[in-house]
Amino acid sequence: MKRMKKLFVFALFVAGICCPAFSQGSYSLAIHGGAGNVARESVSPEREVEYHEKLREALDAGEAILKIGGSSLDAVEAAVRILEDSPLFNAGRGAVFTAEGTNELDAAIMCGATLDAGAVAGITTLRNPISAARKVMENSPHVMLVGKGAEQFGYEQGLDVVDPSWFFDQRRWEQYREHLRRQQTRGALDVNDKMGTVGAVALDMHGNLAAATSTGGMMGKRYGRVGDVPVIGAGTYANNATCAVSATGHGEFFIRYVVAHEISAMMMYKGASLQNASEELINQTLREIGANGGVIAVDKDGNVSMPFNTTAMYRGYVKSDGTHSVGIFAD
Repeated sequence: MKRMKKLFVFALFVAGICCPAFSQGSYSLAIHGGAGNVARESVSPEREVEYHEKLREALDAGEAILKIGGSSLDAVEAAVRILEDSPLFNAGRGAVFTAEGTNELDAAIMCGATLDAGAVAGITTLRNPISAARKVMENSPHVMLVGKGAEQFGYEQGLDVVDPSWFFDQRRWEQYREHLRRQQTRGALDVNDKMGTVGAVALDMHGNLAAATSTGGMMGKRYGRVGDVPVIGAGTYANNATCAVSATGHGEFFIRYVVAHEISAMMMYKGASLQNASEELINQTLREIGANGGVIAVDKDGNVSMPFNTTAMYRGYVKSDGTHSVGIFAD
């Protein structure tokens, strides 16, 4: 009988480690689908409903993992994959077109527990770039792979491979044609063409943070341009000591100001709160230099911050205490 009791206690101990039902921690998840100066009248009520539904679907996918004790890495990857497969957002199937009329995709993911990170850039045939970035992080000695090398690695890892036509979206094509017409008359890139990214940040029940970001880049980009998304510390960053951040906006400025890491550094070295650090970066530092965009962030205590300095940012969050929200415009 004594032996049976010991075995039972041991079984409970193992269940506490392996079975999510025994986990007592809390979780938080935030997502975004890009920021930009979007006129409210340009988004029809029907389209707004579509955006809200897809954001909720992404939140549901991530939360389904977190609520049973799954990892923050699994949650952010799952949420971003939903957004990548939707033509509503500038990532994956909804990616904007380059100057040559093609789609080139970038993504990054980072683990706050280990500071391991993976990124891909300039890929054209891997269905879910965020999954490619995770494979780079977990199954290679590198942090970033680009172009054909990244694609070859993805093939070897058994990722879903698609024809480049998979990423074609008629609405994006029409936007591209309009972009070309504007370029002929203005001769300069419209700053709003730089907007668009998807991302997710999460804190899991075990206290681990993760961040993931994916994008089609800027409309009409040329010369192998790569933005902030796959640059660890610029568009994507996670550190269990502070926070996880995913950015969206004018990538060149996010790179120069190392925005995602700067938020973490302000918390670590200045003792700033997540809200104060993220608000200062987005609504003071970047606003003063005319850089548009926003971030989603969650800290080690599960607090969520989603500041942006544009008219809109497609966004949402959910927490284990039952609070949740999705939105597009500032109000």
